[in-house]
Amino acid sequence: MPDELIARLRRFHDDYFPQHQARFRDLVDHGQHPTTLFIGCSDSRLVPYLLTGTGPGELFIVRNVGALVPPYDGSHGHHGTTAAIEFAVLNLKVTRIVVCGHSHCGAMKALYEEISPEAPNLARWLDLAREAALPVQVSPEALRRTEQRAVVLQLERLMDYPMVRSRVEAGQITLHGWYYVIEDGEVHVFDVRNGGFVPASRSEHSGTGPYAPADSEACFNEIDTRLHPG
Repeated sequence: MPDELIARLRRFHDDYFPQHQARFRDLVDHGQHPTTLFIGCSDSRLVPYLLTGTGPGELFIVRNVGALVPPYDGSHGHHGTTAAIEFAVLNLKVTRIVVCGHSHCGAMKALYEEISPEAPNLARWLDLAREAALPVQVSPEALRRTEQRAVVLQLERLMDYPMVRSRVEAGQITLHGWYYVIEDGEVHVFDVRNGGFVPASRSEHSGTGPYAPADSEACFNEIDTRLHPG
């Protein structure tokens, strides 16, 4: 059976790399200087470079199940996402942090299901999104609202990181909540002014944050109102 991965590696080396060799050489000689930390879900359908039209050296990417942000206090133990946030802010001095969730997220669906006893780490990890779950019967609409609520939760948790909060308040970093609708090919951006997500095609900005706790609660209330109008 042909080894598909080795064939892809060879295509990269033989076809792609020669066209961009100067860019990679520059990134080696002068180091990386990405302006954006992208925190995204590990889902294979989410491709940050395609969404943002960026290339090598432009995004510092950390991905995990559900695009979740661990608490700064370390209560979930060692974790690469926390280290990536610290490195991006303190060493790379990024000016934007994007949290990107998406439709049909298996992690959010798992909040409404039993987790296999063989996956204790997954179960504990998903606790970081538990507050986003709704006390309703699971449905496509409930899942979508849960996915959006989870993005807002992670923005809120980012503000518990002292190095993030201080730079946000100083105007050195902006926070952006994104919700990628896979079937539409469109990212919906969180707008703190109306407490909800707006399609990028109609938004005046790429997402706003931070917000006071009351604003976060208002967003949750707005999302729940849409789920249960009247």
